[in-house]
Amino acid sequence: MIEDAQDATVEPGADHGCLPRWQVADLPEPLPFSPGNVVRTIGPGAILLAGSIGGGEWIVGPMVAVQYGSGILWIATVGIILQVILNLESVRYALYTGEPVLTGILRLSPGPKLWAWFYIFVGIAQLATPALALGCANVIFAASMHRLPDAQGGDATSLLWISYTVLAAIVLLLLSGKSIERVLERLSWGMIILIFSFLIVVNVLFVPLSVWAQTFRGFMTPSALPENMDIMLLALFAATAGSGGIGNLAISNWVRDKGFGMGAYSGGFGGVLAEGHIELSPTGTVFPTTTENLRRWGTWWRYSLVDQLGLWAVGCFVGMFLNVNLATSLVPADAHVSGYEAGAFQAQYMAEKLWQGFWVLCLLNGFWVLFSTQIGNIDGLTRTVADISWASWPRVRRRQASRLYAILLLGFTVWGVIALAIGENALSLFKILGIAAGPILAIASIQILRVNTRFLPPELRPSLWRRAGLIACALFYGTVSILLAIDFFRPYLPAS
Repeated sequence: MIEDAQDATVEPGADHGCLPRWQVADLPEPLPFSPGNVVRTIGPGAILLAGSIGGGEWIVGPMVAVQYGSGILWIATVGIILQVILNLESVRYALYTGEPVLTGILRLSPGPKLWAWFYIFVGIAQLATPALALGCANVIFAASMHRLPDAQGGDATSLLWISYTVLAAIVLLLLSGKSIERVLERLSWGMIILIFSFLIVVNVLFVPLSVWAQTFRGFMTPSALPENMDIMLLALFAATAGSGGIGNLAISNWVRDKGFGMGAYSGGFGGVLAEGHIELSPTGTVFPTTTENLRRWGTWWRYSLVDQLGLWAVGCFVGMFLNVNLATSLVPADAHVSGYEAGAFQAQYMAEKLWQGFWVLCLLNGFWVLFSTQIGNIDGLTRTVADISWASWPRVRRRQASRLYAILLLGFTVWGVIALAIGENALSLFKILGIAAGPILAIASIQILRVNTRFLPPELRPSLWRRAGLIACALFYGTVSILLAIDFFRPYLPAS
């Protein structure tokens, strides 16, 4: 039974920052930890993995490896390691409070009047442009017309209308489920199975062992960056090797909606086309650190480790490895990929060098890769803005959370239609993600460190090495962001 924090005999979370105090209840009992229950329990990591594999693993990773060689792949390894630390610390806060980690950040001074607007702005800047919907359009066009799209050939209009259809399908899917998290989880598992099955088969059958060894060395052996490295591409690669920004923070939203830990008391977002939603609580619930609650915490944390480390991190690494491994064995080093070919160029080389039937098979795989990422991006942005608004402004809570989600989703879709109409191509639109992701990861790392060492009881706070990992994440992506800013403003600086 939940009781008000002020009336509890044990008063955890006395320091509640700039938002209202949490309620108090015991931590729900998780299923006993076993292989079968792991399969039943985990799921947020599958959503995040399906939303991660599109841009970085399918487009940017192969392009970078082909252009600069496998020696640059260690950047992906560093990015994935740092991001999984960030993800787990986001999950830590959600397990204890039943709130997404961005709500924890809103509790930091000066509160929602700064951080709500900051994260809404950077979230929209990063994810509101549906670049991967246009990537899906490239794939669908290539499959139906039996050739890669060509901007000069007048294909831009066809691609635009196909991308609009993709957006419409995503909106219907997100509004149709009783639990949006459950809809995403089921879609994600199916997409992951299809994508990885295809990649494993073609890599095992057609990629020489010497290429496997070279790719593996690239991931594990740090080396100097090429002198002619495109800083924009570097920033994009470093971010999208994992989830890249808002997606990392949204993991705690999906954990809450899944009912991990204290999320069982919080409710979640449902689709307005379905009935029976559990209304979202505006304030989380924390638990006293009794012996029994700490025992339950240990089991929830083990499930979280499997979900994020065993599923998401390993999946990101294997996905990047398989895509890069295949691309470097097929695509010539001097190959040029235009923005209108992004998302479909792999099929051309597979059909030419392996088997003509791979044209359709590869394009089908590419569609699911890009579609899964686009639906994750749209949901991640919408639920992030909805959760920030729900926690920050009481007036917003006059309507149901599902309606707020639907209104925001439709608004972002309208903007997406406009952005696609005025944008250039999938690759140029996708570069926006690289610009925004670095600063988000750098700033959020420090804030999550502060949140988890201030609001969590001492028994649940991150260890010293995890705190060091968050600082390393901030330094790594902060450095990438500074390099990107210098590169961007260099043409405007006076010559020395």
